[in-house]
Amino acid sequence: MTDTRDASMVDESADAAIMRVDAAIDGLLASCDPAHSSYGEFRAAQFDAGLAWVHFDEGHGGLGVSPKLQRRVEERLRKAGAPPMRPIMFFMHLAGPTIHTHGDEALRQRYLRPMFTGEELWCQLFSEPGAGSDFAGLAARAVADGDEWVVNGQKVWNTLAHLADYGMLVTRSNPDVPKHRGLTYFALDMKLPGVEVRPLRQITGEAEFNEVYLTDVRIADADRIGDVGDGWRVALTTLMNERNAIGAGGGGQAKRASGPISVLVKLWRRRATADRDAAARDRLTKLWTRAEVLRLTNLRAGANRRKGNPGPEMSIAKLASAELNQDLMTCAVDLMGAEGLVGYDYTCRRPENLTVDGSDGGIQHGFLRVRANSIEGGTSEIMRNILGEQVLGLPGEPRLDKDVPWIDVPRN
Repeated sequence: MTDTRDASMVDESADAAIMRVDAAIDGLLASCDPAHSSYGEFRAAQFDAGLAWVHFDEGHGGLGVSPKLQRRVEERLRKAGAPPMRPIMFFMHLAGPTIHTHGDEALRQRYLRPMFTGEELWCQLFSEPGAGSDFAGLAARAVADGDEWVVNGQKVWNTLAHLADYGMLVTRSNPDVPKHRGLTYFALDMKLPGVEVRPLRQITGEAEFNEVYLTDVRIADADRIGDVGDGWRVALTTLMNERNAIGAGGGGQAKRASGPISVLVKLWRRRATADRDAAARDRLTKLWTRAEVLRLTNLRAGANRRKGNPGPEMSIAKLASAELNQDLMTCAVDLMGAEGLVGYDYTCRRPENLTVDGSDGGIQHGFLRVRANSIEGGTSEIMRNILGEQVLGLPGEPRLDKDVPWIDVPRN
């Protein structure tokens, strides 16, 4: 006979979690009507109800239940009229799980709530001119000085750093050990003396990206996230959540008018019947199918997650969404014909928001913007390495500097 006691206990536990989440949602909507509350007020009430990140601990925006129930929360709140998260708050998806997983109690209390409400905006300070794909080779130096750290270095490709209040900063605190073991992670106040943000103009004409210079910046040890020298492990939490956030948004859904696929479908429907040739229809159908496969893959991956932080499997979604978005927007420009070559403003501007998938700001803007999708959040080449080694179990590439102290590794 098969013992069904464990299965029944799991079912009962799942049912209890759903009932608990539904009760929290009912209480939130009863006490804070989204139609009569400001964006910040409703987000604060949502956090206090444990519905910000439901898998987080109680008192930190969560209820300690399965992360897959977050979708239930979002669907019910949107149906009740609650506004979606503002795109400018994208980095909440990265910083929040990192601080919750590795930060101490004081850091959780200090940063999670204002991050979720949008009172404090975050950016990511990882890549450097000499450490992009080889992130562990970074050189920004942190030297301990009493209960502070003095940081010097340069970061690059820092999205929306010109608007951020805080940054997720990874530094080299010990150059005398192999590169993965000498890193330390901090929450950086972007208004500290010695922090300079400079714009980087992109192919779109925008300066959404930045380079950040750190000159004798003094960071309190209390703002260290994780142990000294454990920055690589902490950063992996950030990176996995970044790939999850980018990959989960890729492709979109045509029926719900979201993402690049909806841009393409709407454009197709505006074309005259005589212009809907069979070859273009076949191309559109194949792209729609890829977008739907990606959407379903993301749903399956979300349902299979057993912990709050995603694993290397989310590199599949990140890789697929980057290439799909580029193919979708290329097809859209092709459908526009000569019209796609004109009517775009290349004037340099500093955006106040974030467009990751190219679905906003016009088709020409989207076509140019998605060129970055295969670079940001980890290049497609790096995603393939991760999938080969960590998901498929293939032999890793030769790494001659793996056990060599960072200070002894030759650099250009």
